[in-house]
Amino acid sequence: MPAVPIGVFDSGVGGLSVLRAIRRQLPAQPVIYLADQAHVPYGSRTLEEVRGFSEAITRYLLDQGARLIVVACNTASAAALHELRDRFPEVPFVGMEPAVKPAAEHTHTGVVGVIATPATFQGRLYASVVERFAHGVTILQDTVPGLVTAIENGQLDAPETRAILEAALEPMLAQNIDTVVLGCTHFPFVIPLIQQIAGPGVRVIDPAPAVARQTERLLETRGWRAEGESPAAVRYLTTGPRKPFEALLGRLIDAPDATAEKLRWSRANLRA
Repeated sequence: MPAVPIGVFDSGVGGLSVLRAIRRQLPAQPVIYLADQAHVPYGSRTLEEVRGFSEAITRYLLDQGARLIVVACNTASAAALHELRDRFPEVPFVGMEPAVKPAAEHTHTGVVGVIATPATFQGRLYASVVERFAHGVTILQDTVPGLVTAIENGQLDAPETRAILEAALEPMLAQNIDTVVLGCTHFPFVIPLIQQIAGPGVRVIDPAPAVARQTERLLETRGWRAEGESPAAVRYLTTGPRKPFEALLGRLIDAPDATAEKLRWSRANLRA
């Protein structure tokens, strides 16, 4: 039986951090990765808009043969994951959840910083996680305006990117955080910069490996996990300009020879 493809989507290149972890965990699993760069960033959009994008993208990925969907976007997970599971009850979904629980369990100072988009902070998912797991812990939040766009533009270590992170992290450091939770899949690509600013005493939590492990568990439960170590194919799709996206594939996940397919939005649906 042919290996079951999984679909992975994000507003842009951020979900590539999740794809990278999935490829390490499940090298033989075919993947279709869709970057909705026509609408990036999702974080400043309404929850209703993001739900509409997420449903249309899920439908397209299923039409392309995906059987399991990874919502590799914290904003889309916060806005749409519950609705997607209701709309597609036969499809297993894996979403992004801000890693407040492990942060709260391992903090020594009792102060944790979370950086995420406004829509993630507004979503029920984030509120639920904080309510369940952050008892006795002070949570400091920042929406790091402009950081997603900087990463989409490949500015991983630019002075402007450093300034955005310093503005967010320095007030938190002044209040004695010892953990930073990355609440957006774009942010792992600037972990080196975060570590430079925060210093060696601050732990940075990237949720991508946990998402990859959950993806593996769901595949195994359904008998869909592809065995072996030979790398399977990855299809890259974008609703934005193709060439800049291909350039970032080389830079962000060491896929310099990867090519992307261009999609377009037409009346709230995706077309090749």
